[in-house]
Amino acid sequence: MPQFDGEEYVSFDEADKPEVVVAPVHEDDPDDSDADDDLEDATEDEIDYVLAAYREDGQVHVQALDLQLANDLDALIEQLRRLPGDNGALGFVSLVEEVFVVVRVRGQHVQALLSDSAAAGDWPIAHDVLDFLGEDVDEPEDDEDGELVGDLDMLADLGLSEFELGTIVDNLDLSSDQMLGAIADRININPDFSQATEAAFQD
Repeated sequence: MPQFDGEEYVSFDEADKPEVVVAPVHEDDPDDSDADDDLEDATEDEIDYVLAAYREDGQVHVQALDLQLANDLDALIEQLRRLPGDNGALGFVSLVEEVFVVVRVRGQHVQALLSDSAAAGDWPIAHDVLDFLGEDVDEPEDDEDGELVGDLDMLADLGLSEFELGTIVDNLDLSSDQMLGAIADRININPDFSQATEAAFQD
């Protein structure tokens, strides 16, 4: 199984860090801002967990983060930047066992994915992710299904291809926290990740 370390996955090494591309600045759309302001923050009962994973000196570390980071993508990114990971850090958010967000931060380079684009009409962080990705953040129609969106190959160098990620998300028998558990297994941060999720559900 692929190992989540800097020696094997050279894309995490300093020499191979991806070039930071500065996105063009667009004028704020007041409609988007109003939509985000209208969304109520997820409560502690609605937040399954907010976890960070990183590797330091070859050792996997998974830790719980403040639950309020499940409502603010920018704050989550800043917290992940503070972690002492050898090659950056991963953030995982699960909401009501139905929606998840994964964020990967390596210095100024940030990647994100959202399990269900339709969730942008319900949860602030889902709205934030779509806005960050430059995706349409209009509220979907009632009969419109959401889809997996974001940097779908962002975990490929860790052992999870875009195809495998899609297969996990398409499995309707899995809850969002179980999907993240399957992702954690593929990128080899279990059993630390599963132990952290179990502790989160017991709190």
